[in-house]
Amino acid sequence: MTERTVFQAMRRRHIVSVGPGATVHSAACIMTQAGCGSVLIIDSSGSLLGILTERDLMTKVLAKALDPATTPVSKVMTPRPQCVGPEMKVADAVLIMIERGFRHLPVISAAHKILGVFTARDALPREMSAAESLAEFNDQANDALG
Repeated sequence: MTERTVFQAMRRRHIVSVGPGATVHSAACIMTQAGCGSVLIIDSSGSLLGILTERDLMTKVLAKALDPATTPVSKVMTPRPQCVGPEMKVADAVLIMIERGFRHLPVISAAHKILGVFTARDALPREMSAAESLAEFNDQANDALG
């Protein structure tokens, strides 16, 4: 079985983004509408400034009792997030996520084009399938052995 790249594994390839002046409330609404756990903060020239995640909303907004309706995303985003290239292997990206405590990695091309966000969930389908196959094999082996 060949190892997938993060770009191959990404289920969602459209960019969910807001400008740095957007409020946390509007970013949360966009995330909810898009069904995703992060939003990229992009300036008017298309450069990536940061990322706002569900975890940021919890730890930097709710836990600090900030008003989402008036707090700009630029105040609570994770600035200059770790990014990966589209050719990075899923296992290498997951290792970065584990070691650094991330669940979202923006994917940026060599030409600095934002391609999307690789998430922990993107790594799951094949790995879940492999685990299910192993569990099924174990069940069959146990049945055969009595």
